[in-house]
Amino acid sequence: MEKKYSEFLRDHSLARKLDLSEEERAELIRAEKEYLIAFISTTIQEAEEVMGIDPRLPLKRLLEIAAARIAECVNAEAASIRLFDPKSLKMLSFGASGFGGYERLAAIPVENSIAGKVVRENRSIAVPSILKDPLYKDKEIVHRKGFRSLLAVPMPIPRFMGPAHDFLGSLQIYYREEDRQFDSLERIHAEMLARRVSYVVAKRKILDLQELNQRKEKISNKVFVKLSNREAIKLRDLFLLLIPELGELMQVQSCSLFTVSEDQRYIHLEAAYPLDLTYHEISYAFTVRHHPYFIAAIHGAEPGDRPRERVEENYILLKDPRRSSLTSPGMREYVERHQIHSILLVPLRVDGTVRHLLTFYASEQKEFFTDEEIELLIFFGKEIMKASKLEYLGDILHDIKNPAIALAGFASRARKLLASQDLEPVRAKLASYLDILAEEAARLQDLAITLGGEGREEVVDLGREARERFLLNREVIRESKRANIEIKHPELEPDLLVSCPPYALERVLDNLLNNATKAIPRKGGLLALRCYREDDMACLEITNTGEIPSGQLEQARQGLGKGRGLGIIYRFVQANRGRMEITAENGLTTFLIKLPLQTKVLAERLEV
Repeated sequence: MEKKYSEFLRDHSLARKLDLSEEERAELIRAEKEYLIAFISTTIQEAEEVMGIDPRLPLKRLLEIAAARIAECVNAEAASIRLFDPKSLKMLSFGASGFGGYERLAAIPVENSIAGKVVRENRSIAVPSILKDPLYKDKEIVHRKGFRSLLAVPMPIPRFMGPAHDFLGSLQIYYREEDRQFDSLERIHAEMLARRVSYVVAKRKILDLQELNQRKEKISNKVFVKLSNREAIKLRDLFLLLIPELGELMQVQSCSLFTVSEDQRYIHLEAAYPLDLTYHEISYAFTVRHHPYFIAAIHGAEPGDRPRERVEENYILLKDPRRSSLTSPGMREYVERHQIHSILLVPLRVDGTVRHLLTFYASEQKEFFTDEEIELLIFFGKEIMKASKLEYLGDILHDIKNPAIALAGFASRARKLLASQDLEPVRAKLASYLDILAEEAARLQDLAITLGGEGREEVVDLGREARERFLLNREVIRESKRANIEIKHPELEPDLLVSCPPYALERVLDNLLNNATKAIPRKGGLLALRCYREDDMACLEITNTGEIPSGQLEQARQGLGKGRGLGIIYRFVQANRGRMEITAENGLTTFLIKLPLQTKVLAERLEV
């Protein structure tokens, strides 16, 4: 290096004018060498200090520390970092040193701004006088702070696949001198430090991707273990199991999973955790057009970052749900009551169409989510959807056994009757058995059809449906030779019209009667059915001998238990705006299901 510098001095015009001697030239080389050693050592130390910033810090905090260290390294008064947001086409403030928390504009346009020009042209720009430069709009803050000049340098953040850069940023360094001239060495120094910040951000991105994959793997493993166990798959259990994996993204208070109808006009709550912290009623069908947040998530909204909401292609974040234009009055009252400060809606698309929707209610106020965070939430939603479909399939398979038992039993009885030499006396009985076989075979077919959904609501007579399933259950009891069960004649009021999917009602009646029959002790007992009107509700009451233990009663009222039957009944009641009551006393258990009469349902829909 000494030889090269000696040759440089020999050829330099100033050295020739000074006519330095060899001894003077050697002394100058030694001084310059000492200066270069100190400069390079200091520069290396500065770079290491920037590169030593903990990449696990939140991005905003990481960039605040970087801005402070760079300002100190270049003897500046302040520094700020803005990153380009390709969705809003704005430069967003992500970190600053020397400014108060609210002294910087959150976003400035790419056009007609110094930071935007740095990104567009990918080169450093010196501004000797901020007050005279037309591209710097917010002159009040720099005038108040006493900043007069700045150096803005590009800060590219490399990505590992696809285009050359993931996103670009601008590092702006502020000085108090007016008409300050920036030399090439200052620019190179600042650009070097900016690239070291890029290194830290890139390292953070690698860690984010590693953590994303680890969290995905944890979720998959937990779902796999749950599915591997020989037990019923219950969605609420999976919510409880998986929600902790999202804890670091946001302080989740509750999470809801919605399913959107084919025509995208209706949406219903498929599952929620916890049930007592959900604004929407589980399985109730809502009209999309009456809820602005559903409209925005399902049909789309103008993208952009606004003071109270942020709308992106793959999520909508209500940053201030109490004042957002996308929330309804009822939702505002709900978030106020439960101290919810952010609502995140993540649409789950199938072939480009929103088929499901995840909502997260959080106690912390969020400003944005990274792509990795949203990807994890979408992955979480898809895993939950798989479990939801498996739970529904398990419910259908559980209910298939009822008509299957009836088919086997009545086919056996019909075969015995056919063994009679004279069929005339048993013709009527045989015909009734064949009718039951035909009905139950049709029921199996209906259950197979419901694998694609339970169908639309229809108006049905609760008393008539209950009577048919009760009489069938009576025949099954007789076939099982349990003669010690006293089956009371059903008490049924006429015209108890309710609105619900018929197949779903039949499944619930079968589960209620099957559970009641099983609960009767082997020594015998009572089985009774009543259907009656109470105000504007149709009531179905099933009583059986056998008292549910007090320790299990509250769980049963919430549809919890080892088997699937209670869960199926509970979800049906919730989905159809009903109520379920269970009492256990004097050795008897009574299930009371209340469903709104058709007149009340029509009135509610007219109000909506």
